[in-house]
Amino acid sequence: MAETLKISTRQFTILATLITIGDNILVLPAIPALEANRDAWISAIVGLVIGLIFVSLFVTAGKLNYKLSLIEHIREVFGRWVSIPIALLFIGYITLSISAHLREVGDFAVSQIMPDTPIEAVHILFLLLIIMGVRLGLETFTRVSEIFFPWFILLFIIFIVSLIPAIDLHKIQPVFDHGIKPILRGSIACTAFPFLELVTLMMIFPNVNNEKDIRSGMMIGTLIGGMILVVFIGLTILVLGAEPAARNTYPSYDLAKRINIGNFFQRVEAILALMWIITTYFKMTLFSYVLHRSVAQLFQLKDFRMLLFPIGMIIIFLSQVIAPNIAYYNNFSSKYWPYMDLTFSMFFPLALIVGYALRKNAHPKLR
Repeated sequence: MAETLKISTRQFTILATLITIGDNILVLPAIPALEANRDAWISAIVGLVIGLIFVSLFVTAGKLNYKLSLIEHIREVFGRWVSIPIALLFIGYITLSISAHLREVGDFAVSQIMPDTPIEAVHILFLLLIIMGVRLGLETFTRVSEIFFPWFILLFIIFIVSLIPAIDLHKIQPVFDHGIKPILRGSIACTAFPFLELVTLMMIFPNVNNEKDIRSGMMIGTLIGGMILVVFIGLTILVLGAEPAARNTYPSYDLAKRINIGNFFQRVEAILALMWIITTYFKMTLFSYVLHRSVAQLFQLKDFRMLLFPIGMIIIFLSQVIAPNIAYYNNFSSKYWPYMDLTFSMFFPLALIVGYALRKNAHPKLR
């Protein structure tokens, strides 16, 4: 059923953009600021370049057969039994990713917006919205993303223009003050969080109307999202400074508090929060759709909707136990999570390419 759904290249590009941005506008700037100090904006540019290379790898692997999703492609290349543990690895990775993102939503909400609200209530309510989007299907929430995307761009422009008076160019000087190594360390997170998780889009390659436009659509979406993140990280350093940005859990949110135009237009944190909610919701909804579809394809179920609430309960549970507190979670996600993203995002496309090459050598007539 799901395989018959189709989305346009424009919709696919918007999804790639929103997923690239995701929760990163809120949590990412602090990590390169901690590693690269005032050169964090250079780390972001390096991360964008490396990220585009990885995205090209994902498309190259998918190009072997655009008519198959990642799980179907794994089954075709490796056979029924070998494909099961590989598919389970992908399902486990996506489940952990959704749970971690849900934990971020809860931590931000209860620490910055609704301190008297139990984090469990935030998790349940937000997950119910995600389940609703997944239940309506890929075409529906993709069309909704088309509606929200222009509003996101409008809010982004207002946000940037409002911060121009607060920019201090001296805060990024001198450039390359600590050499290239801190910049490269900072670029690891700038590569992993925005771009490596785009491997999940390989599950919806068959749903794109024109398969010839998949590469251009994904590259353009990634480039737009990456450039927006570069601007956010650059503004964080230019306005807050490197050290305050590195110490702050949510530097972009603090950035919004600095907006003050004529003592009239000020304290507009809601703009940043709304931008973050839009991008995070669509990222988590697509990830959840991919998760349910992957499980359904692995076990050859006709309809994934029967899985919505059982998997939802698992995600709620994991979001609670994934970390004992926000400090532990932030430390783990900044130091270790990028390497998990790197491992899985390289493993799946490279496994497909190598497996396909081996099969082709063993069967020269294989096309």
